[in-house]
Amino acid sequence: MLRKHLMILMLVAGAWSLSASAQKPGGGGGGKPGGGGGAGPTPRPTPSAAPRPNRSPSAMGSPSSADLPSAPITQHADQESKVEFRTETVLVQVPVVVTDKSGNHIHNLAKDNFRVFENGKEQKVAAFEEIVANNSRVLSNPPQPGEFSNISLDSRQPRSVTVVALDTVNTPFLDQAYARKELVKYLANNVDSSQTLGLVIISSKGLRVVQGLTSDPTALLQILKKLSGDLPEMHNLDTDVEAAAAAGDGSGLLMASDPITTQSTLSDFISQGDVLYAQFKQENAIETTMRAFLGIAWSLSGIPGRKSLIWATGAFPFYIDSPSTVPGGRLSVLYERAMQVLNDAEISVYPVDVRGLVNYSPAADVTARRAANGPAAMQQLMARSWLQNAKIDTLRDFAEMTGGRAFYNTNDLAGSFKRAADDSSSYYMLGYYLDTKNNKPGWRQLKVKVDHKNTEVRARNGFLVTNTTMNPELTRIADIGFALTSPFGATGIPVVMRWQEAKPEEKKELDAKSGEKKDPTKKAVGFALHMPGEALTVEGTRNQMDVDFVALATAATAKDGTAADEIKQTLKGSLSAENVAKLRGHGMSYSNVFELAPGKYQVRFGTWSVPAARPRRSQPSMGGYRGVDRSYIPSAVISHCQTKVLGIG
Repeated sequence: MLRKHLMILMLVAGAWSLSASAQKPGGGGGGKPGGGGGAGPTPRPTPSAAPRPNRSPSAMGSPSSADLPSAPITQHADQESKVEFRTETVLVQVPVVVTDKSGNHIHNLAKDNFRVFENGKEQKVAAFEEIVANNSRVLSNPPQPGEFSNISLDSRQPRSVTVVALDTVNTPFLDQAYARKELVKYLANNVDSSQTLGLVIISSKGLRVVQGLTSDPTALLQILKKLSGDLPEMHNLDTDVEAAAAAGDGSGLLMASDPITTQSTLSDFISQGDVLYAQFKQENAIETTMRAFLGIAWSLSGIPGRKSLIWATGAFPFYIDSPSTVPGGRLSVLYERAMQVLNDAEISVYPVDVRGLVNYSPAADVTARRAANGPAAMQQLMARSWLQNAKIDTLRDFAEMTGGRAFYNTNDLAGSFKRAADDSSSYYMLGYYLDTKNNKPGWRQLKVKVDHKNTEVRARNGFLVTNTTMNPELTRIADIGFALTSPFGATGIPVVMRWQEAKPEEKKELDAKSGEKKDPTKKAVGFALHMPGEALTVEGTRNQMDVDFVALATAATAKDGTAADEIKQTLKGSLSAENVAKLRGHGMSYSNVFELAPGKYQVRFGTWSVPAARPRRSQPSMGGYRGVDRSYIPSAVISHCQTKVLGIG
């Protein structure tokens, strides 16, 4: 009788979870397998990951509404303070991919074929261009001896770029091996020398570059076959603990069961401790993932054109119930900054759920701490069902927020990789001016309509308007610090660095600073940075410019990263019309000197500039960029390059 009663409860729970899944448009695999390209995400009354316990006698019998999960509490960007815009002129750029029903790109559409809506209100399209990516083989431009640069590709032509990020932070260990296997299959059968690819790993230790941008799939294959997996953040935590942590409440683990014994009480106590630990690990996963996205976006920001970021993962690190959801606290600033930089760099994210088809039944989970029985078994199954649906919904929502597409509930990962890479071959760039009089924070919903029969349109479905996204001064220090520690070279501004003899006036100034404390063993090491004029811009009628230069020399043996010498200087002010013309014609140069003792050093150079030079076009002109002049996205541009080990004798 007990087995029969338990089986009935399991069937009831399974029917409830299937019903809940079917009621979500496109979510939880409700659409086509491997799909996720429906309408924009809207807030959903999604059940909570951890069922709220009901310890009344009725809970021991048939299920009631009190036994069903409730929605977890989330924070939203519209709860933040009013937005203070840095500039009155803000250009919103929207890359739009238009295909037929078979996925073939549609070309030669006109500006009048497009309509853009923000929060349901039609906007006037101020900038329009069809962009076809350059598919020529990547030819690196090696710098001259003694020179170093953060740009290895031609930054004047839009190029179809695909970066694959293998996520070991949010992906179960065994699924990582399957993802690598499917990626090898994709590279072997679908990639040719006309595609530009890169491969990175998101691990608990941060972002790691496995292969920089290349058109050689053979090199990627050889490296990929040698890779091994890494333990995820949620390692050794079972699915029930993960579900409770996602809901922000560990009470759901104290589920109704048989009369409480000392053993079950102790197990519940341990489980609650696991939830607190899981929430801590979840915060680590959010920070690691967002910092990785930030690094990838800055590394590609100097390459014009729409880029595809294939994110091979097992889950998004936090629950999203609407596009305005933010993780809260200090992580909200990081998340908002990452979303802004992804948009600025024209990067669309394509999450691929490498777990494939998932069986979330406790009976199939070898990591389950203990088997529940009675009504607790139904609660456990409902929590796992919600967690699975929430992961898929969140991956899909995040993809649509960046203009990408999520692939889930499919074991054909190689096919998913191919469809994601094809999107950036051609697209249309639309631009309109943001109404800066509307200072309400939150998510601005975007919708693009195309007046052409039998088309499918893919564009990001909105953007965040907050003080973090609209005022780069708030993250100025953090931006520079992050860029100088990133494994990537940030490419927002092309920079060429060269070593040179310290000038007499520089040596004199250095001696004056050192005074009587001057170390006779230290030497003056001169350097110069140069940035081309087309990469720089000035703001407003007063031609204002604001640029930070940072140079950091760290001893090669310094494990703690302590700087042996650090140089920081800000150039800020208004330029005359004559100097603006010189800037655009000859670019900007900056020189300074390090004071270093004999030894070996790792040297990094970075620049931070605002406003961003937008929009980027393949044919810049002296009077501004074709199509729009003096229009800015209010975001800082970061550049960073590092030299080989510098030896001072």
